[in-house]
Amino acid sequence: MKSQIVASNIPPIGGILEIEQNKEFKQWQRITTMADNKNKKVLKSSIEREQSQTCLNSAEREKIKGSTNLNVPHLRFPEFSGEWKKYKLSEVCSFFSGGTPSSSKKEYYGGSIPFIRSGEIHVNKTELFITEEGLNNSAAKKVVIGDLLLALYGATSGDIAISQINGAINQAILCIRTTQNKKFVESVWKKHVNKLLQTYLQGGQGNLSADIVKNISFYLTSNIEQNKLARFVSLLDERIATQNKIIDKWQSLIKGISNRIFASIQGIEYRMGDIVTITNGNSNVQDAVTQSKDGLYPFFDRSEDIKYLPTFLFDKEAIIYPGKGTDFMPRYFKGKFALHQRCYAIFDFNEFINARFLYFYLKTRNSYFVKNAVGSTVPSLRLDTFQKLKVIIPSKKAQHSVSSCLSSMEQKCNVEKKILYKLLNQKQYLLRQMFI
Repeated sequence: MKSQIVASNIPPIGGILEIEQNKEFKQWQRITTMADNKNKKVLKSSIEREQSQTCLNSAEREKIKGSTNLNVPHLRFPEFSGEWKKYKLSEVCSFFSGGTPSSSKKEYYGGSIPFIRSGEIHVNKTELFITEEGLNNSAAKKVVIGDLLLALYGATSGDIAISQINGAINQAILCIRTTQNKKFVESVWKKHVNKLLQTYLQGGQGNLSADIVKNISFYLTSNIEQNKLARFVSLLDERIATQNKIIDKWQSLIKGISNRIFASIQGIEYRMGDIVTITNGNSNVQDAVTQSKDGLYPFFDRSEDIKYLPTFLFDKEAIIYPGKGTDFMPRYFKGKFALHQRCYAIFDFNEFINARFLYFYLKTRNSYFVKNAVGSTVPSLRLDTFQKLKVIIPSKKAQHSVSSCLSSMEQKCNVEKKILYKLLNQKQYLLRQMFI
């Protein structure tokens, strides 16, 4: 019997038991239970009854009271009522950003003050440290644990987090201080961030600024309700963080076992170009869509996300590689698929080759591909890089044993990733329903 992967029915793992037993978590868990993956059916009337019994729709509750004020979230803890009020962030928050000490002054760096950059707002450590002299002779500003940090520029623009460390920030980060519940404000921001970025960073151009952020308006509720919502979102975040740790452990275990197996494997050495077919694709990413539906085929480019096209190039068991990037990890696929012109497919394996064995073997050779990539801006792989790679092939029996072992572990890791995906979707759904 296949195990069901249901985000709101996940059995407690390790330290998660007390989260699962939490009153608020259980209360909301009842109304967000997902349909069984196997039959794909949603019993709409049952869910609606469950929602009305457990946590009455806020708007309906206000209507029952005869109120015409409907500035309330769709789902709400039953002990709360009344309208949420709209505020500009400048009315409830204060703001400041930092700066960067001169890189030509060595005495400004290597001190004891963590220097937080926009890609580091979610973590409790930094790559760079500055000195008191560097702090005092620059626009860098100190922040403390609990401050809200908002990334203004670049790829992380719009990202927000509560600081986990005392440190200093540069000009790409806006520090937000408020007497409101910071987890609540963070959650409201995350609900609206995509729309905000579309409004202020049209086409990916431009940056956020303190002036833009100050004039953004959000609906806020009482401190008591904010605190309860913040606690609930924190429970979800703890569960998601634990799931990420579970995945990291599985990936570390698979990597460790793979390295040990292939470091001691014995067999015949071959030039990879002599035992397989290797080619690149010709499909274009502009024609691809992100949602799967009947009549579409998986389209692989250098992104980790799978896209889809109405046509396919190959109907093969294949190992697929991104042709450009900073990390070159393979993907195994069997069936019909399309391939980007900057990606490579390895297929038509010699009869003595177990495709999944070769796939796991190649996963241990990432350093070879990184070392042999060409180009200074975006490293890329050439066909001959694949062809000249030396691979050691043991007996078919040994290949089968290795691939069976590692495949079982990878399947388990993929199950954990699906659970994480469902947890993230569940959180996004609740953010949309619980906040205005």
